[in-house]
Amino acid sequence: MDTRELDAQQWTAQRRNTELALVALAVLIVAFAHASVGLAMKGSLPSGIWGYGLGLGSLALAAHLAVRFFARYADPLILPIVVLLSGMGLVIIDRLDASYAVKYHAVPAAPGQVMWTVVGACVLIAVLVGVKHHRLLQRFTYLGMAAAMALLMAPALFPGDSYGAKRWIYLGPVSFQPGEFVKIMIVIFFAGYLMANRDALALVGRRVWGISLPRGRNAGPVLAIWVLSLLVLVFERDLGTSLIFFGVFVLMLYTATERTSWVIFGLLMAVLGAFVVGSLEPHVHGRVVAWLHPFDIYLPAAQRPEGLISDQAAQALFSLGSGGLTGSGLGQGQSWLIGFAGRSDFILTTVGEELGMTGIVLVLMLYVILVERGLRTALTVTDPFGKLLAVGLAATIALQVFVVAGGVTGLLPLTGKALPFLAQGGSSSVANWLLVALLIKVSDSAGRAATQPEGNATILTPVATEQRRRPAPRQTGRRRYERDPS
Repeated sequence: MDTRELDAQQWTAQRRNTELALVALAVLIVAFAHASVGLAMKGSLPSGIWGYGLGLGSLALAAHLAVRFFARYADPLILPIVVLLSGMGLVIIDRLDASYAVKYHAVPAAPGQVMWTVVGACVLIAVLVGVKHHRLLQRFTYLGMAAAMALLMAPALFPGDSYGAKRWIYLGPVSFQPGEFVKIMIVIFFAGYLMANRDALALVGRRVWGISLPRGRNAGPVLAIWVLSLLVLVFERDLGTSLIFFGVFVLMLYTATERTSWVIFGLLMAVLGAFVVGSLEPHVHGRVVAWLHPFDIYLPAAQRPEGLISDQAAQALFSLGSGGLTGSGLGQGQSWLIGFAGRSDFILTTVGEELGMTGIVLVLMLYVILVERGLRTALTVTDPFGKLLAVGLAATIALQVFVVAGGVTGLLPLTGKALPFLAQGGSSSVANWLLVALLIKVSDSAGRAATQPEGNATILTPVATEQRRRPAPRQTGRRRYERDPS
């Protein structure tokens, strides 16, 4: 065996062993957290702690084995971070179930979340086994986009809404949020579209006030995406999905063209659209009012700003403020006062109250590392489609965490989106496990390229790909004569 091949095998084995050790550490941390909640709330260890620990450990081990055998060059930090976030989410949801059962007589949500976590992990394993290479997704660029648009607008056709937004599709007793899956389909479309049209989009148009704006015909896709995101805002009143949708496109556009003018152009359009819709649409306007005047809800009804009807923003700030630096301890907070939203976007307030500012920083750092590994994958992978796909997947996670954390802490208006992996939500859990599976496949390709000899790694740009497809020019007899006079 060649020395270089032996070194590559040792390198990949080391990465997989590191991943296994980190996965075991994540399961151990979650088990200790579950035990801490039981001791704090009931004075004894939870009765099902061993089953919970073994179940989570078995699920994590199955996911690790799938990575080891079908994506052995993948980044070793992605899976452990997802296991830790998902496990801690289950612990906090189970902790909130105990308080909700006493205060609101609510049905426990942890068993359902466990089921969806298992489904999500099975989806990850299926993708790792079934998708041989991430470039296969490029074949479904436009078909996937058509399906994504149909799914995105489908909730507007169903009667009624849930908590003020129309983001669910109801099929009998089953409901799901198509927007969680659409964000992945849109990233795949953007990666394929931008790879094919990068040169045209990179052309400079007019300069206005020192800013190079894109040409009119090249700005068409951005205008179309902007209009679509506004339609989602108007008809479905889903601020979070529209922000993520448009933000991911602008970030991927900047990655493909390296032109700051696209970012400025996109930000101006986003601010303009948000201002118009926030002023005219009552539900979005209410969220903006609650963001600007969170504590006015405690004024007499006649003195409150118009559209302010919820105290969730104020309760979230109270919860975060009472946590201090180290928190009250798991199971000893009162974040259940926020109500039903404590299991979704406001689950971050439970972390802030019971684990303090330290806990919030650690949770956000896990997301930062996950996004950083995605961006590192984009830098390492050699094909342009893979680069844009990795950037889009990483940007999707970053933007969703940003809009949720910003809404909870008062930096942004509330969006109602679920915090990835940590919060309750079947659609969110399955979609995010699917997103991570695709990121692992791209990371596997990047790691495989890193083990190749330096001279053999080929970086394919759209121009190089087009040149490779063109037939070689024919040589004339005169040229052959000049080369070989004899």
